[in-house]
Amino acid sequence: MEHATATATAPYDRAADRGVPSLVWRFGQDRRLDMIRQWAGLEGAVVLVDGCGIGTYVQKMQAVAAQVIGLDIEWERIHEGVQQARQAPKHGLLHVGACEALPYRDRTFDVVLSHEVLEHVQDDRLAAAEMIRVLKPGGRAVIFAPNRLYPFETHGHYWRGRYHFGNTPLINYLPDPLRNRLAPHVRAYTATGLRRLFDGLPLRVVTHGQVYPGYDNLSARRPRLGRVLRTVTYALERSPLRYFGLSHLLVIERC
Repeated sequence: MEHATATATAPYDRAADRGVPSLVWRFGQDRRLDMIRQWAGLEGAVVLVDGCGIGTYVQKMQAVAAQVIGLDIEWERIHEGVQQARQAPKHGLLHVGACEALPYRDRTFDVVLSHEVLEHVQDDRLAAAEMIRVLKPGGRAVIFAPNRLYPFETHGHYWRGRYHFGNTPLINYLPDPLRNRLAPHVRAYTATGLRRLFDGLPLRVVTHGQVYPGYDNLSARRPRLGRVLRTVTYALERSPLRYFGLSHLLVIERC
C-alpha cells in the first residue's frame, strides 16, 4: 500500500507517524533476538540496526557482534540512547539519519536489522534498496514488518480528525481506500507486497514466515493466560495459520 502521512487527514502525531520504540526489554524482544541470531549469525559480525529507536537492539546485539551501529531519524531518541549507552561497558554507535539515504558505503555490513520500521518510512522501496546496497555479498537483512492479515491494527487509528492509540480490530481487512483513511500513518503488508519491495535487487529469499506476539503486557497481568497463548500461537507458526501472525519475518541474502 502507498504511505499517506497523518498530516494529510488529521493533525500530526509523531508517535503515530513514526512509531514508538522498544523502551523495555522483555520476553518478546528476547524471542525476536533469538530469531535474528538463528537466521543471520551475529557472532563477529558488523551489524546495522536500521531504525533503532533508543538503541535497545543495538546494545543487546553488541554483546556478541564485532560492531553494531544504530541509525534513527529522531534526534531525541538517539540522544536518549547515547545517554543510556554510556553506562554500559560495551556499546554500539548511534547515528541520526534516514532509512532512505543511509550514510554508509556500499557493502559495509554483514547484517542489517529492520525491526518494525518499513511501515513508517516515507519511501519503503527506497529504504529496501538502501538495505541491500549497504550489505556485503552474502550478508543478510532480517526484516520484521506488520502483517496485513493480523486481525488487529496495533498502531491505532484516526477517527474524526483525532488519533486513537491501541489495537483496532479488522481495519487491515478493509479495502485500501477505507483502510488508509483510518490508518493513514502506517503501512501493513501482505506477504507478496512486502517481497515486492525488493523486486529487481540482487538477493535471494532465505526464509519468509509470520510470527505471533510476545504477549508481554498480558502476561504481566495474567501470567497463566499469557503462557497458554504463547504455547498455542507459537505452535501455529508451524501451521498454515501462521499467515495470521502479528508480523512478517523476512530474511534475505545479498548475492
